[in-house]
Amino acid sequence: MSQKNKTVLITGAAGGVGRAAVAYFNQRGFQVIGVDRLPCFDGFPQNGLYIQSDISVPENLELIYERARQFTPTLDVLVNNAAFQVTKPLLETTVEEWDAVMGSNLRSIFLGAKLAHPLLKAEGGGSIVNVSSVHAVATSANIAAYAASKGGLLALTRAMAIEFAPDNIRVNAVLPGAVDTPMLRAGFHRGCADETTEEEQLAALAARTVNGRVAEPEEIASVIYFMGDPASSFITGQGLVVDGGATCRLSTE
Repeated sequence: MSQKNKTVLITGAAGGVGRAAVAYFNQRGFQVIGVDRLPCFDGFPQNGLYIQSDISVPENLELIYERARQFTPTLDVLVNNAAFQVTKPLLETTVEEWDAVMGSNLRSIFLGAKLAHPLLKAEGGGSIVNVSSVHAVATSANIAAYAASKGGLLALTRAMAIEFAPDNIRVNAVLPGAVDTPMLRAGFHRGCADETTEEEQLAALAARTVNGRVAEPEEIASVIYFMGDPASSFITGQGLVVDGGATCRLSTE
């Protein structure tokens, strides 16, 4: 179906998956509102709206949605993609670091959903896609705060789906595995020797998947789009794992 005159708001729009999602929705006729703490990037759609802001600050979300309402009276899809990661042992994680992860990855989605709800409802319904992580269902050492935030997001997705269903708003989560993004590469030091190269670490991650490779951002963007599209109209309150089969293999194998 034609997606002309439809609007999507994507947080974390300047990151790897975020940029891919911006392009994917735009290529299918969506007007895009992009939000990120980083400046607007080359290639962001000229007919869209880019808002440079840190969503971990509650007051900023009010300002973001005020600008969004000035740009469009309705919203069809909200993609909660922005995330912050701390990669260190739990015993070394500070309260400030824990709060920073929760503020970015969980509280911002709770507040953003409340602010986006009237715009989605005004359209007659719509879809919220929360980008969680495989760390919500299976995790590893030195990433406890991130894993907890993504597990909480999966639970929040179910709760939102139940409460928003009367307004014809679907809520689902996408749980990516390893994706070749700046965030993934930035976290490569976690549990790895300093002399290990990025390509060697990518290869090690790829070897742990059934498909034998890590994902490209565009592959995650296509799933996000599907979960936001009416083609998935009977799916709500679900978490879809997109990890190349990494979590289907026994760790004892």
